[in-house]
Amino acid sequence: MFFNIYGDTALTQLLGWALVFTGLILMNEIGRRTKAGGILVFVVIPLVLTVYFILANLGVLGADNPTKVYMGGWFHYAKLYAADIGCVGFMMIKYKWGIGKQDWFKVWPWLIVSINILIAVASDLESAIKGMSAGGLQGGWWYSVEGVWLYGGWWNIVNALAGVINCLCMTGCWSVFASKDKKDMIWADMTIWFIVAYDIWNFEYTYLNLPTHTWYCGVALLLAPTFANALWNKGGWIQNRANTLAIWCMFAQVFPLFQIKEPFSVLPSLYKGAVENGITALDMTKITSASELASKGITANPTAQGVVAIAALAANVICLAVIIKRSIEQKKNPYKNEIFAGTRDFEQAMARR
Repeated sequence: MFFNIYGDTALTQLLGWALVFTGLILMNEIGRRTKAGGILVFVVIPLVLTVYFILANLGVLGADNPTKVYMGGWFHYAKLYAADIGCVGFMMIKYKWGIGKQDWFKVWPWLIVSINILIAVASDLESAIKGMSAGGLQGGWWYSVEGVWLYGGWWNIVNALAGVINCLCMTGCWSVFASKDKKDMIWADMTIWFIVAYDIWNFEYTYLNLPTHTWYCGVALLLAPTFANALWNKGGWIQNRANTLAIWCMFAQVFPLFQIKEPFSVLPSLYKGAVENGITALDMTKITSASELASKGITANPTAQGVVAIAALAANVICLAVIIKRSIEQKKNPYKNEIFAGTRDFEQAMARR
């Protein structure tokens, strides 16, 4: 229903997913376990890449530089640097560097996650406006700065609303601590309730706005931190999420063709007829109009987009309802206090404090 994974390319598509998933987990471990690893991954490499990005966008590296051609939009840079700044802030908290020692700085994770979510909300609304301008309430095609054909519509608005609610689902914002071994920043009140609501919302965001990348940034990237949190890093999900997001953004910004060129490219079901007519994601970057899309045998199939948008909104409304219920029962402000105390996730996280 969601992706076109079958036929001769299925094995390489699955291999690509496994490589990304494994690579993200390994790089996250390098970045979280030691100060030297964290500084290398989240300070040194981003500084080097910043020089590369400037040269690429100035045209010094050639007009056909893949970063400039395929990843030149505002969103990718905003996401990369917002995520990386978050990672550095998290290291300041767990290693007690500078203002990381101060109690007021514990609100930093909530702030930086909210900023990242609202960046995505703005992108969703942009797609809704442009898609509905092209095709009315039923949605329409529009061509993004990165050369991707998006099909914007009411589903973007529904998902944007889910994103705003998701910001309200972050509780116990001062319940942020370093782990005993100093490898992790623990946000104890960020339990499975929030993680599931976030993952569904963010998957839908990528599915709507980064459709040719979603197999990786909407599935592998989301599952990597959730997997780590479930098995060996309880309470460290938000650190894992920021780390893997920054790592992925750096990789995707430098090697964008990995996602849109065979053998690893995966198209969502939105592009009905593309695979059957031998059209790849890279081919679609060269199509200049919606009428040309149709002439290539590609029509829009936004069914999955609408279904997941409604699921994302429902998941976040349910999560918020649980938070309101618990806060009323405990007579606590859910943002200043820990309201999931007593739950399995919370107690396991606090045991690592």
